[in-house]
Amino acid sequence: MSKYIFVTGGVVSGLGKGITAASLGRLLKARGLKVAAQKLDPYINVDPGTMSPYQHGEVFVTEDGAETDLDLGHYERFIDEDLNQFSNLTTGRVYSNVLSKERRGAYLGKTVQVIPHITDEIKHFIYSVGEKTGADVVITEIGGTTGDMESQPFLEAIRQVGREAGRGNALYIHVTLVPYLRASGEHKSKPTQHSVKELQGFGISPDLIVLRCDESITDRGIFEKISGFCGVKPDCVVENVTLDTLYEAPLMLEQQGFSTVVCRELGLQTPPPDLAEWRELVERIRHPRRTVTVGIVGKYVQLHDAYLSVAEALRHAGYARSTRVDIRWLDSETLTPETAARTLSGLDGILIPGGFGARGIPGMLLAAQYARERNVPYLGICLGMQVAVIEFARNRAGIPDADSGEFAPNCPHKVIDFMPGQSEEVDKGGTLRLGSYPCLVAPGSTLERCYGAARINERHRHRYEFNNDYRELLARAGLTLSGISPDGRLVEAVELSGHRFFGGVPYDPEFTSRPNRPHPLFSGFLQAMQEK
Repeated sequence: MSKYIFVTGGVVSGLGKGITAASLGRLLKARGLKVAAQKLDPYINVDPGTMSPYQHGEVFVTEDGAETDLDLGHYERFIDEDLNQFSNLTTGRVYSNVLSKERRGAYLGKTVQVIPHITDEIKHFIYSVGEKTGADVVITEIGGTTGDMESQPFLEAIRQVGREAGRGNALYIHVTLVPYLRASGEHKSKPTQHSVKELQGFGISPDLIVLRCDESITDRGIFEKISGFCGVKPDCVVENVTLDTLYEAPLMLEQQGFSTVVCRELGLQTPPPDLAEWRELVERIRHPRRTVTVGIVGKYVQLHDAYLSVAEALRHAGYARSTRVDIRWLDSETLTPETAARTLSGLDGILIPGGFGARGIPGMLLAAQYARERNVPYLGICLGMQVAVIEFARNRAGIPDADSGEFAPNCPHKVIDFMPGQSEEVDKGGTLRLGSYPCLVAPGSTLERCYGAARINERHRHRYEFNNDYRELLARAGLTLSGISPDGRLVEAVELSGHRFFGGVPYDPEFTSRPNRPHPLFSGFLQAMQEK
């Protein structure tokens, strides 16, 4: 059976539970174990798909089309395993499943209650991951903070899993804040002690405690105090210090014997972790030989987590070429005909990422036009492809009123629109084109040079498509349709021949990029920026 590791957090949110869980997954995989990871989120939404990016950052999409929390992106990037619909569970999904069963009479007339019905649903989800993946270890992160009202059913469920799995088959890791008070020049352990006490009140005693701090704890007495007061072994208290790059985290944790302790507590007999490739990666990150500057022109740039995977994919491409990628975050709403040239000058490349709604579109159109006319490398992802098509149609194909059915429903020339048979009268949640779809690559195209393949598969998350009624007209004007679905119905990539690099795709290539294996489209984009 699988071993279960649960990662909880205390004191404040945003401590880095996800990075801790992802780092541990990387270390255990480096020891030869098969690892699966999942995130349990206490919010009532069925999934984060309908949330504003300002609420929860980006929505990460799995191969099978699940819209999930952004921490799953960290899991995939660190562990290098494709996750699935069983990798993210919310309170909303739990209650939706339970109520559906109740309506079908599955509970045989019983009164449906939090215990056992809600907790059983959560436990079923946890167990399903190990059963479906055959994982040696399942790492489950509990969202939110210990003590939150909405987290209580999840904590009770993982308490029961620990009891059912038996001693040596379940492990609890608690991540807490250890603040540094500059006035007195010392770290304080009291918040950790209170957080552990709160967790123990739910019947869970942590086996390991990870101390999050911005500055390294030099006073070993802090570790001894936490070990004694919280009832954990001395070597089961480790620190997780804020680092220059998050990919250093596995190495920093392993220097303290993190995975060694975990394997010991779970009775796992494994060789030491093989981290040679990861160390080489970190060395390249630390010592870049050149720099490029790319502007990300978006409508949610005030919260960088809204474009987390895009930013990471750019950096991954840089790591492979020993290049530091300097990202300039540009709010598309601030770009005007008077300011665009001045704001965009000096950039080695321009990237427009995904998004929804008409806000900020005029600025994005100016950015796409600037890149096209000045031969600046351009990559449009999802909305960025739509913007590139609209701009090209208006300024090169002689359709000045070209637009999208999303932004201008009454527009006479919707070069981006619903496919025939689609309708706007659908629920917003879970109805996009989601998950992995195939694409045939045009020979001799930039797309083929990047991928080196005639057929690819990429993850999607969008509803509006390239309008096939305008294929011939735009192609005659010089737009190359370099990617088409196997059935010929969907345009999956556009580009401009003769341009240094100008391409747009409706899918999200950033989701499959890895720090030690960058996505080929981002690699091609970076190479074009370097050549510029």
